[in-house]
Amino acid sequence: MDGIEAQLEHSHKKSGMNKYTIVCALLASTNSILLGYDIGVMSGAVILIKDYFKITPIQHEILIGTLNVFSLVGSLASGKTSDIIGRRYTIVLAACTFFIGALLMGLASSYPFLMAGRCVAGIGVGYSLMIAPVYTAELSPSMNRGFLTSLPEVFITFGLLLGYIVNYALSGLPLHINWRLMLGLAAVPAIGIGFGVIAMPESPHWLVMKGKLSEARKVLIKTSASEEEAQLRLEEITKAAIQGPEAAHEGGSVWKELLVQPTRPIRRMLVAAIGINFFMQASGNDAVVYYCPEVFRAAGIHSKKQLFGVNAIMGLSKALFVLLSALKLDKYGRRPLLLLGSAGMVASLFGLGLGSKFLEHSTKKPMWAIVLCVVAVCADVSFFSIGLGPITWVYSSEIFPMRLRAQASSLAISVNRLVSGVVSMTFLSISHRITFGGIFFVFAGIMLVGTVFFYLFLPETKGRTLEEMETIFKDKDTTNVNRIR
Repeated sequence: MDGIEAQLEHSHKKSGMNKYTIVCALLASTNSILLGYDIGVMSGAVILIKDYFKITPIQHEILIGTLNVFSLVGSLASGKTSDIIGRRYTIVLAACTFFIGALLMGLASSYPFLMAGRCVAGIGVGYSLMIAPVYTAELSPSMNRGFLTSLPEVFITFGLLLGYIVNYALSGLPLHINWRLMLGLAAVPAIGIGFGVIAMPESPHWLVMKGKLSEARKVLIKTSASEEEAQLRLEEITKAAIQGPEAAHEGGSVWKELLVQPTRPIRRMLVAAIGINFFMQASGNDAVVYYCPEVFRAAGIHSKKQLFGVNAIMGLSKALFVLLSALKLDKYGRRPLLLLGSAGMVASLFGLGLGSKFLEHSTKKPMWAIVLCVVAVCADVSFFSIGLGPITWVYSSEIFPMRLRAQASSLAISVNRLVSGVVSMTFLSISHRITFGGIFFVFAGIMLVGTVFFYLFLPETKGRTLEEMETIFKDKDTTNVNRIR
């Protein structure tokens, strides 16, 4: 560790959490409410949409998965966009795009009209998923970065719960009104987010990349505990920025350095980021949330109020555990919570598969099996909220060097969105072939592989500055790599 890094660590240990940084991180992360709300509200609204438009099971899957597929477009474009116009205005762009999509969905007069709204909203979601964690990571001191960059997942979960509550509250309205209100209400927070983000400062890393050192220093003074700490952070960021263009020039371009001629540390970073994003969605979490009412219908719960009530219970479980994880990330580190959450998901998905299989072969639908399924679903989403949920965003936004961060993160999150779309659009079709129990056993197997992957390939990053990450991924000694500082 050089002199700057040693002084930074000493300064971080003396300082508490900066209130201005917390406010900025909260504002940036509120964008994620939009995705959570859509997932939560669509899981219930689609039941009503099926009755209103008389759509087929295939159209049902396409309706659910389209948002995730088109979010791939937004996440791929977000890296270059944020490098050009800045992190802050990319967040505004995300909110505006989702606002248009929500209005289109709420006013839809036909199934194709509704699909158009899903496509536009999906692009907005893709932008927001990449940019909120990256902006927050670049604004945050290293000792608090885990908590602050996990806030997007906290807000996704809050949005999810909000969607469930809206489902429950509006389900009694006439069929031609209830689902429109459920989907259209997402436009309201989008307006507030768009205006709120304009009041935020730009990322100091982006300002340094653009040569605006005096502006970067002003932002760092506001987001640090003291002017001394701000100056130390500015020196470290500037040092990384000076080294960055030389490395980028040797590789020819960002994409060439990432994909064609990556160094060993960059290759390891890319494998880690893509891997965690792949397993986040291959775990089936989004599908479990989207299709939870279908699963419980098969389990013998048919009342819409009861179905929405079970969803609300699941949302409360997610909200509690994601908040707990966010508060403990900087204390216990990324690896312990990730491994705990992943192992818990394996057990929960196995239990859900077991309960579903028993119900499939039983005509009487015993209460204990239904309870097992409800408990297993709540446990699965809770363990997801402890590990993969928040840590995926933290890890993807913090491990890459400054010159590659935006576009590398956008690539990793594009994999996330692609896998989410594939799982969402095939879940019902596959479950009809191998049953719900069968597909949950498949998800359990995938998460078992994922747990091994995390153990082998994801080093601990707790307490490290963004500029130190390359040294972690250079280390060949896995014992040293995985040490927790």
